[in-house]
Amino acid sequence: MLEVILVTALLGFRLLGALGVRRFATWAASAAHAMAVMLVVTASAHFVPPSVTVMPNHADLVRMVPPVVPFADAMVYLTGVLELLGAVGLVLTATRWAAGIGLAALYVLLLPANVYAAVNDVPFNGDEPTPLWLRIPQQVLYVAIAVWVARSADSTVARRVLHLPRSRVARSATVAR
Repeated sequence: MLEVILVTALLGFRLLGALGVRRFATWAASAAHAMAVMLVVTASAHFVPPSVTVMPNHADLVRMVPPVVPFADAMVYLTGVLELLGAVGLVLTATRWAAGIGLAALYVLLLPANVYAAVNDVPFNGDEPTPLWLRIPQQVLYVAIAVWVARSADSTVARRVLHLPRSRVARSATVAR
């Protein structure tokens, strides 16, 4: 389901880019926005009460938190907030690099919960549990997209944060002016 949302949003944004909307002029920018759409959908589940049965809800997500993680209820809310912040960060060009790196790290940190849910047959909304052979590639896909979006983002902010010098190409272009 999430992959359908991701691909549909990606193609829709890329179509807008082909029609002249500059914000979606590249595949990477379109992917950043598509991932933001997917994150809003996934993050919303973190706040949905158990009475809602048309989608995964907060209680479903709490059940997938491994017992070794303290405050499972609070962790589900926290990850929902982080996903929403990541979505906003991907849409804003100035924060896209940081959002992409942060989301890649978040997806890696969420992997144990996905493994736990698959191994312990934790269902979402009463549906069949998602098997591990599907969960792992999904997480790898999300990490890969987040890293790709981060790598394609303007790294000016990254250079400033990490105190890195400009690349040799950027310096020579500045000197040539």
